[in-house]
This record gives sequence, C-alpha cells and structure tokens, in this order.
Amino acid sequence: MVRRIDVTGASGIRLAAWEFADPPKSGPGGTRGSGSGSGSEQAPGVLLLHGLMGRASHWASTARWLAERRRAVALDQRGHGQSAKPPETEYTREAYVEDAEAALEELGLAPAVLIGHAMGALTAWQLAARRPDLVRGLVICDMRASALGAASQREWEEWFKSWPVPFATLADVRKWFGEDDPWVERPNTSRGEFYAEVMAEHEDGWRPVFEPGQMLKSREAWVYDAHWEELAQVRCPTLVVRGLDGELGRAEAQEMVRVLPDGRYAEVVDAGHLVHYDQPEAWRVAVEPFLDEVLR
Repeated sequence: MVRRIDVTGASGIRLAAWEFADPPKSGPGGTRGSGSGSGSEQAPGVLLLHGLMGRASHWASTARWLAERRRAVALDQRGHGQSAKPPETEYTREAYVEDAEAALEELGLAPAVLIGHAMGALTAWQLAARRPDLVRGLVICDMRASALGAASQREWEEWFKSWPVPFATLADVRKWFGEDDPWVERPNTSRGEFYAEVMAEHEDGWRPVFEPGQMLKSREAWVYDAHWEELAQVRCPTLVVRGLDGELGRAEAQEMVRVLPDGRYAEVVDAGHLVHYDQPEAWRVAVEPFLDEVLR
C-alpha cells in the first residue's frame, strides 16, 4: 500500500509525501502513536529525499523493504513529482531544508533517519546540522561536499538544451537517457528507467514533470559553495555511500567520513551515481546494517 499525505512546507507550499506501508498500529485501539514519533509504540521513522530532477517514487524499492520494520516516507520535494512548483525565486537551500523539517514534524517521524540521494543528501545533512533533535541517523548517497563551480553549472545548462523533447514514446526516453545522451559513457538501462519515471504524457509527446529552469535554479543554490562546515556539524551516526563509478570520488568520500564526528563508509560496485537504481540489492546490503544499528 502506498498512500499520499499532503504536507505544508516553507511559505505554505503544498508538498506530496508518500508512505509505503499500512500506518503502524499502537495498542488494541489501532491508533497511531504520538506526533513526536519518539514513543516506543511507533515504528522508527525514515524520511527519503530524492535528488535533483528525482521524485519520491524513485525510492519505491528501498521504501518497501524499509517498511517491513519501519515507517518509511518519501517526499516529493518542491518543484518535483506531484509537489507544487513555485516561481524560480523559491528554490533556495533554506527552503528545501525547511520543507524537510516540516515533513518530519507534521508526519510525526522525528527523531528519524534521513536517507538522501545527491541534492536530497545535502538537504538531509543541512537539516541534521540545524536540527539535531529531529535526526537520529543519516545516509548520504553519492553527494559531494566540495564546490562544483560555474563551469559545472554551464555544462548542465547546455545539457538541458540537448534534450530532444518532446519524446514520442517512453521507449524513446529510455533509449536516449540510457544510450544516446552524450553524458552516457556506456549503455545504462537503469538510467533510462530513472528518467522515464519523471516524464508525463502531453498532446505532443512526453515531457519532464519538472521545469528545467527551476532545476537549474535549485542547483545554483548549492553548486558554487562547499558544504564541509555543515557536514562537520552533523552529530548523529552517518553513512556515506558511493557508487564505484559515481560522481563522489573515493578520496572525497573518505574525507567526508573523516570530517563527520560519527561517520562510516560504504561503496557499491557496478553502480554509478544512481546507486539505489543501478544495484538495489547491493544498496540494501550496504545500508541495512547501519539502519539496524541506529534504530535498534
């Protein structure tokens, strides 16, 4: 069972959260535990935060095994999925962090484990640094702490322009992102599936559910800055996971672990940036023991 729960984020924005299980029961009355989420009668909370251009459904396979013993909720972040898409002026780091904070509090998940991919991982560690009372553990999936700079942002602008939208069919989406995209070094079926998930059908064909300009604005809010200082402020146990062929290099990942007061490291072979999509079983093997330790 997957159910949608609307959340009110920063500045009153409507966000779509998705719970991937029947609501946990507490006692013979079958009512949910207190809103704090800290009572022993409520299943431990896990909030999943997708990366730039992603959506909550990208976490479906992860959320289903999480939901066997935990309360797993994935959030469509602002501008993504079925959440509202405000003007480009509203894609600040502060707004993303406040949205995640609101989700934890309104859904009664805290203190929760945050699992974030790419931009979602940055949101997660910035929130953990800001509100340690809300976060008991953190999983960072393939996100760099170093600044990427203006050249990187220009590359993304040109990349968006290269998309042959509208796509005639979903098969064309899968083929372009999995094989024909100049950024693809070798055929990658899971990458094609990842992008097919963020397309919607229109009269003229298939287009992304997000606005590329809003994605660039979101990225602009963090790409020019390094985030080591905030990382060092994270006090909860934190697992840094990288795909062996991902964007986060081994040296930087291990430096992130060193900077973290309670950091651990894992890498997944035969995986790129989309670690949880490329190798879902190996991703689970890397993450689940950490969750068991933090949530026991």
